[in-house]
Amino acid sequence: MRVIHVNQSDTIGGAAKAAARIHQALLRSGVDSRFYVAQSSYGDPTVEMTSSRFDRLVSPVRQRVARALTNRLVTDNPAAHEPALFSTNCASRLTHSGTDIAHLHWVSNNMLSIRAIAKLPMPVIWTLHDMWAFCGAEHHTHDDRFKSGYTKDNRPFHESGPDLNRWVWSRKRRLLRRPLQIVTPSNWLANAARESALMSDWPIAVIPNAIDTETWTPMNKTMARMSLGLPESLPLVLFGAMGGSSDLNKGFDLLTTALERLSMGGDLNLKLLAFGGSRPDGNHSLAFPAKYFGHLHDDLSLRLLYNAADVLVIPSRLENLPNTGVEALACGTPLVGFDVGGMRDLILHKETGYLARAQDSQDLAEGIRWVLAQRDQNLSSPLSAAARRHAEDRFSAPLIAQQYRRLYETVLQTQNDAQPPTSKSSTI
Repeated sequence: MRVIHVNQSDTIGGAAKAAARIHQALLRSGVDSRFYVAQSSYGDPTVEMTSSRFDRLVSPVRQRVARALTNRLVTDNPAAHEPALFSTNCASRLTHSGTDIAHLHWVSNNMLSIRAIAKLPMPVIWTLHDMWAFCGAEHHTHDDRFKSGYTKDNRPFHESGPDLNRWVWSRKRRLLRRPLQIVTPSNWLANAARESALMSDWPIAVIPNAIDTETWTPMNKTMARMSLGLPESLPLVLFGAMGGSSDLNKGFDLLTTALERLSMGGDLNLKLLAFGGSRPDGNHSLAFPAKYFGHLHDDLSLRLLYNAADVLVIPSRLENLPNTGVEALACGTPLVGFDVGGMRDLILHKETGYLARAQDSQDLAEGIRWVLAQRDQNLSSPLSAAARRHAEDRFSAPLIAQQYRRLYETVLQTQNDAQPPTSKSSTI
């Protein structure tokens, strides 16, 4: 069985990390897996850059056209918008690859157009890492337009200018006539896809993101703190997100409000650790000490940081299944987050962490307080063992590879069953 994964990058962004881990898990399980990307940072022989010289020459023009379209849309939705008009040479490479299955991931940023996806001749599995596939141009949305279809009558009041979302959704509706096998990492995203007007009758499966639980493991907390130069006994609260505090959806403002409640109460001294972005503006106004690690590019530093922390807080306003949460669980670090999106798949309330009411900073503060209260004198917590078990039972790489292998076999069998039998003729 030969499978080709397709993602815009092999390293940049959460979807890239998730796709690369699935690819590696499948390789270790014996699947002939390859990885097509437009951008690559590693010299992995199983990863191939598919952008041609022509693609690199015309890329600035394509980006300007896409920006011209998206800039005419006036909207309060801060999510990225993608018209998906252009394709790189990846479409042709896939078509002539002879692969048994094309496994798509995050293919935006002019990597695969809607038309190119529709024309792929082989069975296609599409793992969604956000809502774009069944929405309009937006990658995330808080309205229900994707459920009823994008019409003239249901446009949000906060949008004006050309209805880019309706135009892109109409193209998807017209071109994507063949139902594709959809996979989502979280139950929340699967339910949203099933409720969508575009994919309501498509096959949809839930397979979580993978983690190598033999590499991402618990370490001695005191040693981890010493390695990073952190205080040995002070409660440490961890926050991590690509872009750090600059992405409103990641909820850094909600976290700081919650921590200020705890610190100003005078009954809890703590320190914030943050990674994934630069120091935010106005840091001097925080009512608690903080240390910023910036962008961490190696897994060892990340594992040390997870193990040094007492809790990872994911205060996102909307989230699918963040890799940071899976990584922290594998390291035995409890989680606190809002009950939004796919967070229920990560956090078993008061078993592996605390699920707070959506966008409620006071309840987020209560969750942090509750998790920190579980620590014992050795800085460990009964939650740590439960977090680790949850990672092993739900997200371990061999388990995820097995689930994908079964899905591949099902898709190929369905394809074979759908083909008409070959008629034989004889000459007399």
